[in-house]
Amino acid sequence: MIDRHFGRSSRRGFLAGISSLAITLPVFAREYSGAVPWHPKEAVPPNAFDPAARFLDDEERAFVTAAVDRLIPADEFPSASELGVVDFIDAQLAGFYGRGEIYYMEGPFEDGLPTQGYQAEAPALLYRQAIADIRAGLSQAGQPDFVDLSPEDQDELLTNLSEGAGDLEHTDGKTFFDTLWQNTLEGYFGDPVHGGNRNMEAWRMIGFPGARYDYRPWVDHGGKPLTFEPVSVGGRLTQ
Repeated sequence: MIDRHFGRSSRRGFLAGISSLAITLPVFAREYSGAVPWHPKEAVPPNAFDPAARFLDDEERAFVTAAVDRLIPADEFPSASELGVVDFIDAQLAGFYGRGEIYYMEGPFEDGLPTQGYQAEAPALLYRQAIADIRAGLSQAGQPDFVDLSPEDQDELLTNLSEGAGDLEHTDGKTFFDTLWQNTLEGYFGDPVHGGNRNMEAWRMIGFPGARYDYRPWVDHGGKPLTFEPVSVGGRLTQ
């Protein structure tokens, strides 16, 4: 999907540009816990990801896996699902982000402007309804399920959603695509304590050294990628 819209030659540069936003966006998972006050070598690593937290059923997870792997497909770098993006999204939907607890969810409801931000139902319900609508539409049209479509046909469907041309029966297709794309970026480039960016491979790809407490020795690096080992907010994690 990235290649289709932005060209193969600049994947690293394109993802590096958008990742700076994804890394800094708030990820609504569990609160961090740690030792207060802080003492050297006595910090308690954060526990933000619950691998048992699940909202998506098997068919929905298969859809999300296929979709995110078209948004960030594998080439010389891992695909979205290979870096745990599906686990990240599933856990987020199972938590208070998925329940919409960060939004005002009481009526009356009116169509908002794009500048007013997210205007849909709770994200977990948005995923469930949109996936059901997409699969039902394909079935009614006599086409295979989304996971069985060719990569080209998957790209076409996702492109239509992204451009507002993919009408869904019960929810807004563009809102779903925008949410899926945002969550994919967060899972791919966010701190691995949230379940994605396994082994910090996305950070290595773009030369981001992670949540180090002191960057003063490298402030004059001129924007060049930093090649030393990245560090998670939870330490040198392995998943």
